[in-house]
Amino acid sequence: MARTPAGSPDDPRGAARFNEEQATYTVASAQPDLEAGIAAIRATVKTLKPVPGVYRMLDARGDVLYVGKARALKNRVANYTQVQGLTNRLLRMVSQCRSMEIVTTNSEAEALLLEAQLVKRFRPPFNVHLRDDKSFPFILLRAEHDFPRIMKHRGARKAKGNYYGPFASAGSVNTTINALQKLFLLRSCTDSFFSRRDRPCLLYQIKRCSAPCVGRISTPDYAALVKQAQDFLSGKSSAVQADLEAQMQRAAEELDFETAAILRDRLRAATFIQGSQAINAQGVGDADVFALASKGGQVGVQSFFIRGGQNWGHRAFFPTHTKDVEEAEVLSDVLLQFYEEVPPPATVLVDRELPEAELIAQALSELAGKKVVLSVPKRGERRRLMEQASRNATEALERRLAESGTKARLNRELAEFLELDAPPQRIEIYDNSHIQGAKAVGAMVVAGPDGFVKNQYRKFNIREAQSNDDFGMMREVMRRRFRNLAEDPDGTAGKKDSHETIWPDLVLIDGGKGQMSAVRDTLEEMGIEDVPLIAVAKGPHHGREGREVFHFPDGREKTLPTNSPLLFHLQNLRDEVHRYAIGAHRDKRSRAITASPLDEIPGIGPARKRALLLHFGTASKVRAAALEDLQRAPGVSDAVARKIYDFYHAGG
Repeated sequence: MARTPAGSPDDPRGAARFNEEQATYTVASAQPDLEAGIAAIRATVKTLKPVPGVYRMLDARGDVLYVGKARALKNRVANYTQVQGLTNRLLRMVSQCRSMEIVTTNSEAEALLLEAQLVKRFRPPFNVHLRDDKSFPFILLRAEHDFPRIMKHRGARKAKGNYYGPFASAGSVNTTINALQKLFLLRSCTDSFFSRRDRPCLLYQIKRCSAPCVGRISTPDYAALVKQAQDFLSGKSSAVQADLEAQMQRAAEELDFETAAILRDRLRAATFIQGSQAINAQGVGDADVFALASKGGQVGVQSFFIRGGQNWGHRAFFPTHTKDVEEAEVLSDVLLQFYEEVPPPATVLVDRELPEAELIAQALSELAGKKVVLSVPKRGERRRLMEQASRNATEALERRLAESGTKARLNRELAEFLELDAPPQRIEIYDNSHIQGAKAVGAMVVAGPDGFVKNQYRKFNIREAQSNDDFGMMREVMRRRFRNLAEDPDGTAGKKDSHETIWPDLVLIDGGKGQMSAVRDTLEEMGIEDVPLIAVAKGPHHGREGREVFHFPDGREKTLPTNSPLLFHLQNLRDEVHRYAIGAHRDKRSRAITASPLDEIPGIGPARKRALLLHFGTASKVRAAALEDLQRAPGVSDAVARKIYDFYHAGG
């Protein structure tokens, strides 16, 4: 099964693998395609009106090439037919366009927000991408309980309560929550754990909780602690500290030294939180700071997150597809895509004037539900903060370039060592995890030129292979991974950018000769013979690192020196899939431990299952119950009772 090399403009896998920044063909050689693209755009222009909206350019497969917004769609789209005014990048885009999709909006600001949303969704190859697969963590003070819980939160903000963030990392959130528990003694346990307590837990003993679960604090007093926490997280930390100092002074004057010591420890926690701020942001309030640096064709954006004058962390972004795009436009695209997931603060500080700055501020205000000011600081504390962000952006980009150079060199060495035609752009690594065949899981992790691509990881619950048959498990994983590609080599029927439509440039298997034979034979049976395969085994002394043996499909073996950087790189790839496989296996075991026999009954959801267990006590008693007893259970209708009874007594 022959395949066009990855990254070629003729790659039948389309935009999922094609990077326009690497294209080398000329406009002249693409003239017929250019004429076809212009014809498709002109056909669309005839249907348009001068109203705001968003347009999508599609290639011959229907994949999105580019998403753009316009104040007047008819005028903006018509510009793409004026070939003389287009850059080489836009000419390449127009030459691939075969159709367009249009969405009209009520305003240009709405179109701007929709454009950012669609770019995040479709990841078109001619748009700037803010590639960051990690969601930002927040601190959440839940509001659905008499004793609100403080907790870390990721994802959609559906729970009622106050959200504080974003924080740059889970580690910074965990550190802050630990300090806040010492400062305000708020509970962090789940509601179910809270309801089962009859005595204080360890957190009370180490003075990180006030034990509301067993009545060690009244509801009004706990509410006062929650109010203090809200004030502190909202930037009123000085007032909270002053209040604690006054309470400590009164306790000392009244010779209540135990209370004074508790208040002293709480003050130390407040000092720790404020002392951990590496950036002086006093007087800034709630603001995000963005500075851009560029070098060697690469762009880096440094962000600081300031809330209530406190630094809640920073993160560097490295957007892609930025070639031939103005730096100010890149920063605009980064802002809009970033705030697709994060609520904008009252102030957004940037290091340069942005095109359509007023429109961007209007769009962010609509997202936030309040006025958002977008500004370039010129003097004072905000200017010093911006200068610090600019220095960090430059340093982060230089580190990135150094790391990229190292990775590129390792990829070249990897291609030479494994006898590949070119450095691999997509490496897939496979492993299995089980305990004596039980709860077996296969795992695939993906590595690209810039590191691991975690949104492409996949788990395979082993269904067919027998217990303890590692080779059979690997065969099953390969069949399921490559089944669609074997049936549709061009990937035209699958989902773009899915593992089902993208060919790997290298497959690494955690195992030895047996695993290699199983994978090789399985792929040959499927008609796939040109995917490079390598098995990585630990060698004769399994306990000694650095003795890995690399098995080739033809039976040859190779090793690397124990101090080889390439060996460390390959070990890192192998260790990542090992970690992921073990984690998937542990999750599966945990779910099995908490599973109930009632889960097997179709149509019985969590609420009914809980009602049945509360009424009967155990699943075995539900199974033994008579139909009349089931009908009397609260929340169980006659039809559901009959379904449960028939499930356990079928044929009886």
